[in-house]
Order: sequence, then C-alpha cells, then structure tokens
Amino acid sequence: MKIALIQQGASPDQDANVKKGLANLERAVAQGAEVICFAELAFTPFYPQEKARGDISHLAEPVPGPTTEAFAKVATRHGVVVVLNLFERHGDKTYDSSPVINTDGSIMGTTRMIHITDYPCFHEVGYYTPGDRGAPVYQTPFGRLGVAICYDRHYPEYMRALAVAGAQVVVVPQAGAADEWPEGLYEAELQVASFQNGYFTALCNRVGRETCIEFAGESFACSPDGRVLARAGRGTEEILICDLDLAQADHSHARRLFLRDRRPELYGDWLR
Repeated sequence: MKIALIQQGASPDQDANVKKGLANLERAVAQGAEVICFAELAFTPFYPQEKARGDISHLAEPVPGPTTEAFAKVATRHGVVVVLNLFERHGDKTYDSSPVINTDGSIMGTTRMIHITDYPCFHEVGYYTPGDRGAPVYQTPFGRLGVAICYDRHYPEYMRALAVAGAQVVVVPQAGAADEWPEGLYEAELQVASFQNGYFTALCNRVGRETCIEFAGESFACSPDGRVLARAGRGTEEILICDLDLAQADHSHARRLFLRDRRPELYGDWLR
C-alpha cells in the first residue's frame, strides 16, 4: 500500500480549504498514492479551540454531503481510497467523523470519535457526541484499514480492538499542538501501539496558527516492528508519501505471538 498523509492548514474559508484538499489529493495520486488521508477537521477551523455557545449544528455537515461528494468524484476517477475527517451532523447530533471513501466513490463507512475530552483550547464536549459505531475496520482494495481519531489513540483498548478486528493499517487524523507534550512522545505512543498490535500506524496532523493553537504538523508513519518509517516537517504544508508492505503486519511479532496468546476471557472485570 502506498499511503499519502496530507499535512495542510485551514483558513476560515471552507470552500478554499476543500479546493486545496482536492488539489493535494491530485498531487498525491500523481505520486502513486493509493490511500490518501487528511487531518482532523482538515477543511474547517478547529472549532473546539473555543467553548461552544448555543446551537453549533450549522457548523457541521451531513455524511454523505458536499465534502464527501467532492472527494468521491476524484476517488472514482483515480481508483483510490480517501480517508477524510469532518464535523458531521446526523439528526440532532454532531460528531467528529472520518468517512472512508472507496475506489468507486462509495462511502464504506464512517468512524466516529468515541472518547471526547475538554480542557483549554480543546473544548470538544460542547461539539461532539461520543461515537456510537465502535472500532470498524474497512476491507479496501489495498488492505484492511482502521481509523483512530485523535484522542481515541490514547486508549490502548481501542487500539487493540482494531487489531482484533484485523486492521493492517490504522490511520490517525489529528489536531495536535506544537510543544503540547515532550518531544517524541506521540511518536513513541504509536510506535508501541504498532508493535503491540501488529499493524502500521499513520498519523496525519494539521498545521498553522489558529485562535489559541499552533498546530505542529510532523505527521509520521510507523511499522509493525515499532520503527518510524517517515515523518513530515514541523509546521510545513506537505504531502508525506510512504510505502507500506502489509506482509509485515500479517507476519508481525504481535500477529504471531501477542494476539495468539491473549486471554480475553479473563480481562472483562479489569477493563471496566
């Protein structure tokens, strides 16, 4: 699988952001990418920087909707898979959601962020309903793909659930601030997740200075043996391309040993 992580910033102009994303999608395809991924809320400002006031549903959009339709047309034309992330409106609820678009333009499914946080500049509770669709894995033409949206990656049980469901690659759309944690911590976290679960991880972060956050960029990919395969620059708009040999996932230490030797019948009370 050749994967592309689109590291771009967002202005207040959603139409301009979508056009930039579509142009970057075309550039990624020209470089041979088969799976193209975008960061958290890639085409809008990162709304949770400020506390929600009143009805914020007008900021969200349906899935399928105008953004997914625009990217589905390009996915169909080039026969690629696209992983988006956007502020979804469904009925009277809103979610942080990642629709996964297949090579024929159909939406294979939409992963919704499960764990919702609230602290300065990340006031997500006022915007997002906790996801209700578990940890799905999508059988794409290029491999089995899972999604862990930003905060969800901090939960080992969620990351393990994707492994148990057979993921070979886990995409992580993120809105991560510069200097938020000690240097290298997020990489180390996903290096461990990759090693313990036997899959590739690919974190795609946004960039740019917004209301109260400078988003770091530094997107990266890790292999099932815990190595960082490639990383993008700090604060730069760029496309990170990485070749993933999925046989490494299927023959990883975790697939051969860790998952085989699990004792799930004993874990129930420990995880409550």
